[in-house]
Amino acid sequence: MFIIDDLLVKPFLSLVDIIHTMALDEMYDTDAIRDDIKENRLLYEVGERSEDEYQRRKQELEIQLELAQQIQEQMRGRVEIKQ
Repeated sequence: MFIIDDLLVKPFLSLVDIIHTMALDEMYDTDAIRDDIKENRLLYEVGERSEDEYQRRKQELEIQLELAQQIQEQMRGRVEIKQ
């Protein structure tokens, strides 16, 4: 029974953990959110976005960035994926 656990269950659970970590990395990518903040500012500066729309989107993105940073901090110490 322990051999089956070592051969089948542990590798499967490790794989699931790695996939989960990769998904969280992609969902909470702080660099991508920072890029969205820059893009939002640029669209406002060139006049393609109103000030109200800019402020609303900026606030949304700042909340997303804060959440992503919290998630990334919690993930430290877990499996690290090299890309």
